[in-house]
Amino acid sequence: MAGIRKVLPRAALTLPPQLKITPLADQSLFVRSAIDGVVREAVIAAALTGVMILLFIGSWRSTLIIAISIPLSILSSILVLSFLHETINIMTLGGLALAVGILVDDATVEIENINRILEEGHETEIRQAILDGAQQIAVPALVSTLCICIVFMPLFLLGGVARYLFVPLAEAVVFAMLASYILSRTLVPTLVMYMLKLNEGRGESQNPFVRFQKRFESGFARLRNSYRRVLTQCVETRRVFVPAFLGICLCAFLLVPWLGQDFFPQSDAGQFILHIRAKTGSRIEETARLSDLVENAIREKVPPAELDNILDNIGLPYSPLNTMHSTSGVIGANDVDVLVSLRKNHGATSDYVRELREELPREFPGVSFYFLPADIVTQILNFGLPAPIDVQIEGANVQASHEIADRILTELHQVSGLTDLHIQQPLDYPTLEINVDRTKAAQAGYTERDVASSVLNSLSGSFQVTPMFFVNWNNGVSYNLVAQTPQYRLQTVKDVQNIPIAGGSKANPEILADVASMQRSREMAIVSHYNIRRVVDIYGSVQDRDLGAVNRDVQRIVDADRKSLPRGTFITIRGQVETMRTSYLGLIIGLGFAIVLVYMLIVVNFQSWLDPFIIITALPAAMAGIVLFLFFTHTTLSVPALMGALMCVGVATANSILVISFAKERLQVHGDSVRAAIESGVTRFRPVIMTALAMMIGMVPMALGLGEGGEQNAPLGRAVIGGLLCATVATLVFVPSVFAVFHRRKPSDALELFENVQDQGNAEWKGSNHDNHK
Repeated sequence: MAGIRKVLPRAALTLPPQLKITPLADQSLFVRSAIDGVVREAVIAAALTGVMILLFIGSWRSTLIIAISIPLSILSSILVLSFLHETINIMTLGGLALAVGILVDDATVEIENINRILEEGHETEIRQAILDGAQQIAVPALVSTLCICIVFMPLFLLGGVARYLFVPLAEAVVFAMLASYILSRTLVPTLVMYMLKLNEGRGESQNPFVRFQKRFESGFARLRNSYRRVLTQCVETRRVFVPAFLGICLCAFLLVPWLGQDFFPQSDAGQFILHIRAKTGSRIEETARLSDLVENAIREKVPPAELDNILDNIGLPYSPLNTMHSTSGVIGANDVDVLVSLRKNHGATSDYVRELREELPREFPGVSFYFLPADIVTQILNFGLPAPIDVQIEGANVQASHEIADRILTELHQVSGLTDLHIQQPLDYPTLEINVDRTKAAQAGYTERDVASSVLNSLSGSFQVTPMFFVNWNNGVSYNLVAQTPQYRLQTVKDVQNIPIAGGSKANPEILADVASMQRSREMAIVSHYNIRRVVDIYGSVQDRDLGAVNRDVQRIVDADRKSLPRGTFITIRGQVETMRTSYLGLIIGLGFAIVLVYMLIVVNFQSWLDPFIIITALPAAMAGIVLFLFFTHTTLSVPALMGALMCVGVATANSILVISFAKERLQVHGDSVRAAIESGVTRFRPVIMTALAMMIGMVPMALGLGEGGEQNAPLGRAVIGGLLCATVATLVFVPSVFAVFHRRKPSDALELFENVQDQGNAEWKGSNHDNHK
């Protein structure tokens, strides 16, 4: 449609002024709106993240340096994606929006470490402080960045539709993160050299923001002291706290069956497609009259201020190419696709669909109605099928397969949430069977071929049997010559019986009734095959219930009926549910593989098997947080939510590395694991909080799911927020306690330990406490 818009203005110069060309349907409107929504979410997330960093750091120059890395990292990722021939779509933009919250991490760590070196007086020259700060965090920052990137590697091992959906998203995140790390090692130190001022923010200031930031620092110091007391208590009671915390996390997984499962969330595309199936064999004129009546009923349900356009497509497409690409399941002139487009500010499309599902069958008895996927995402996920659930009966005996389908259809009507049920291949197509009496035909001098040819010539035209052409020598065009009885002369069965039979030996031809008998019959309206074998399909959609729960009920019915199937007949559930099951299995295996990869990466960096295990103990809390947040926000488990779980694995692990790496350093200094655990948690409190808050604040616009197509990525944002909430708590409280469990401590009095930690904390947290050494 974008190409049409470019051509139309040029063509309008040569068109008559009375001619107006208006697109009746345009999926690009939804695509552009969805992309605009994702871009808007990313901009809002970047702005919120910048405000949060400014609040914590208190320096607008440092915040500006950090904020510069966001657009540069995103542009670098887009540049690499263009080289890989990827497009700008919901998935790639969703990946970039997902990465906005953590793109600032590398630059923030760089500046914080430089500030720490300057404030502690290790260096007085800013150039040397920049070199020392960059050198200290180069390897730890690389490990943290690789932990976030490596969790997406299993996605490249997926196959089928899951690969094409999620590999572009993973590429967008990985390229942006790698670009962020490179910029933090090159551009950010250079900008610090020329923009950052020594002693900035010190002394009294009448600036209201400076005073507000100081009050914030004072409140944050009180929060840190409270955290220190809680952490000390948890570490001291670690024998009870660790199993209790782990048990609470495991109990959260009991809510998984109540989450529900969907492949992708439903999206309000501002349009819906209603399929009308009149009585099989209806003439197209009767179908057109019925579609007008249904259209009037739709106009009564949808307010005129919200209704944009109604487009009716009646009958089977004549072109074989159109038939192959048809996804609505049309079988003949009795089928109608009604595309209803709504204006920009419209009510919930699902509410109109629900009302029409209830009212139309009562208003038009004997007519079948079902709704087709209208948005481009669901159409792709259905793989050309008109419904997400397809119960397919495969067998050589079509009549027996249809009887089985009728029995299963009756049982499926009892499944809650399953709607739009219908059998795709009806057996009631009206026919007239002509039985030729060979004896009478032979006595009149006719063969059965003569009778069949005469009937075919009258009903379909002579071109079917004896094609003839006329070539116009003046223009070189070849024309078809067809002889056919006018349709208005064949209105009744008696008219068909009076068809003259040509080709006999008599001068006066006989009529069809003299040599043949005729009776009414029925046959299949359409014959469908799957892998050569003939099949009967039962299609169904889902309403007000998750796809996974409906599929479980359907699977139970199918399994019960499979036991009574005749030999050579098979029943299979296909459609979107099959793809959802495959994608879920691939992503869950990928999640486990990602945890193993992260663990092995940390093992290589720490040269230890124990400490990496302590680091990943924060992951059960992250998974439990995802389950809890999805449950309380009434969000079903879906593929985007599993993508959020992958992201949480990387970020939670990176934060735990901060805590355990510093705990290892303190343990080597004094050899007391309890004291080292408390010191590491308190010292790393600020950077862990900043990293987690940046990620969660960046996910808030996506989690709200506002705008066109916003429902698609909302579970991803909610999963990340929920996972990081609990993972941050585990990183700050549970992980230090586990560290104290697995490492021995020196015997000391608990009160003396608390006082020592408090004294040391007052010295270490003097000033703004900018310590982000990884």
